[in-house]
Formats: sequence, structure tokens, C-alpha cells
Amino acid sequence: MAQLAEMTFGVNISPLMQPTYEPTATELTGPLVVALAYDGLCTFEFSIVAEVFGLARPEMGRNWYRYATAAVEPGVLKAHGGLTFTTAAGIELLDRADLIVAAGWKGAGVPVSADLVAKLRSAWERGARLASICSGAFVLAATGLLDGRRAATHWRYAEKLVACHPEIDVDADVLYVEENRIYTSAGSAAGIDLMLHIIRQDFGAEVANSVARRLVMPPHRSGGQAQFIERAVPTDRNHRVAEALDKIQCELSLDWTVERMAALVAMSTRTFMRRFFEATSLSPGQWLIEQRVSQAQRLLEGTALSVEQVAAEVGFGSVEVMRHHFRERLSISPRDYRRTFASAAQTALNASPAAHGRKR
Repeated sequence: MAQLAEMTFGVNISPLMQPTYEPTATELTGPLVVALAYDGLCTFEFSIVAEVFGLARPEMGRNWYRYATAAVEPGVLKAHGGLTFTTAAGIELLDRADLIVAAGWKGAGVPVSADLVAKLRSAWERGARLASICSGAFVLAATGLLDGRRAATHWRYAEKLVACHPEIDVDADVLYVEENRIYTSAGSAAGIDLMLHIIRQDFGAEVANSVARRLVMPPHRSGGQAQFIERAVPTDRNHRVAEALDKIQCELSLDWTVERMAALVAMSTRTFMRRFFEATSLSPGQWLIEQRVSQAQRLLEGTALSVEQVAAEVGFGSVEVMRHHFRERLSISPRDYRRTFASAAQTALNASPAAHGRKR
């Protein structure tokens, strides 16, 4: 039987907004996000960055992100999946980037060029943000900027990262870590969580949730670190637990005991708890707290309700209880959360086409 020859495909990776590597001044005016491209490109990790920041989102207004790809080495490059590609920009673009993302890397033991290290350090020193997905942590580690800081990477690479860079506090149990304008994330899908976290910081929760809905984000595990990302919940209509979830989410202010939840779907408490965990990977109590925190985030950002009113509205009962859960899950108080994210949400709202229409 004849052997099939290896098939390769050539592509040109350039920003999705227009053929050149940066929108014109009459188009987008937001932060310039640059994804690093390299020989042996991790296609999925790269695609996360391109999808989140490079996809056209006219509903977000003119101050949405600009997106570009920069090759860290010259010539035709290869990517996972049998692709070959070139880019419209090279490493010089990093001098103008506001956010640089290392989407994976060639391998844990592959050195990072001195030129790339210098560009990344220079970018961070002038105020740009740096981020990595999965093995991209090795790129940021090479700069020395992670020394003395916490960092995340895929659990498979954690020991290698510690061995290569013992000065870094590597945390293999979390989805992502943010320290002083440097963001690192774990395995591939955790990169989506991190990119949404950055959007939430820049534009607020409603915008981040809108992007997540467009991505059809599935449920993801609790991170063990401060997370500002809304967690999705499965809504399998053939499963009676889903009916209870919908009901509870609509009436978070009620006193929801496990017995009361189980009664909604006529199950015994024991059966309900087993089925609930199968559907959500959480206990009813954990899930309820996460829903209440998520709804409190939305109310703090998008309404003028007092913190006391928000606590009552979502079922925490008191500000003290809500403050405890905010600090435990988000490492921030409800009032500080409002000060930080309500202004970002308002900025995004004012920049939207609808807002400009109202002003006229």
C-alpha cells in the first residue's frame, strides 16, 4: 500500500481586522495586543489570543483592542497541524505593544533569543503588560521578570520550570496568576480564562461575559486563586437538576438549603447531591456561593444599589458575609471591586456605538 506523503499548508497570519498589521486611526483606538509567533507555533494557544482580541467586535466601540501577530524569527515558520506561515510584522512591533502574549513555546528546554528577551523587558519597563499561556511561561521566565514572583504554567511543565528557574514561585494548582502587569496561565483552556480576565480588567464584567458567551464558554474548574471570570453552568434540559439551577439563579435572595433544592425536583437529598455534583462538579453550597458572588459582581458594576442592598439581593444576608466570600474568591472587598470595575464598565459603555447614538 502506498504511503501518504505528509501534507503541509501555507498560511499568512496577520491581524483579522485588516490586511496590514494595525488598524488605521479611523478604526480601533484601544490597546495594541501582539501575539508572538515562532517556529513550531502552538496553534491552539495562538488561536485563543487571535480569537479573543483579533475578532471583529463592532459592538464594543472604537476603543476595543487592536490586534497583531509578530514573528520572533525571520522566514517561513511552521505550526502544529502541518501549517507553514509568515507574518506581516516582526519583533520590532513589540516596541509599540500594550499587551504581549507568549502563546506557548517551542519546548521547555528551548532557549529564548537575547533579542526577544530584550524586547520583552523593554516593553514591560515602559508599562506594557506581558502574558503567557501554558509553556509560554518559559518565555517570560527567560526575561528574569518572574524572579521572586508567583507564576502559573501547565502542571506537566511545573517541575521543569522550577528546575530551570528556581527563583520563580511556580504554582501548578491554579488557572492563572497576575503579578505586577505580568500574567501567566496554566494549560491551553486556562488561557481563555486569563484573556477574559484581562478583558474584565479593561472593560468590565459585562463585556467579558459577552465575549465569553460568544465563545460558548464551557464550565471550568475553580482556580484556587483570585478569579473575576463568570463561571458557566451546564443547562442540560433532560436533567432535572438543571431545572433547579434555573430556579435558584432567579431567586438567589431566598434561603436555599440542600433539602429545599432537592424538593424542587422531587429527589431525596442524597440523590440530589450526587446528581448535582455530576452536573456541576461542585457541592450545592459551593455552587450557590459562586452564583451569589457572580450576581453581586454584576450588581456592583451595573447598578447604583448600595453594598448592603446588593448583599441582601443575592442572598448573603449581610455585608460581612458577602465581604468574606469576595475576599476568599476574588481577593478584594465588594467596595473595592465596585471602585475598580464599575468605572471600567462605564468606560466601555460610553465607548459603545449605542452610547454614542444616545449622546447625539
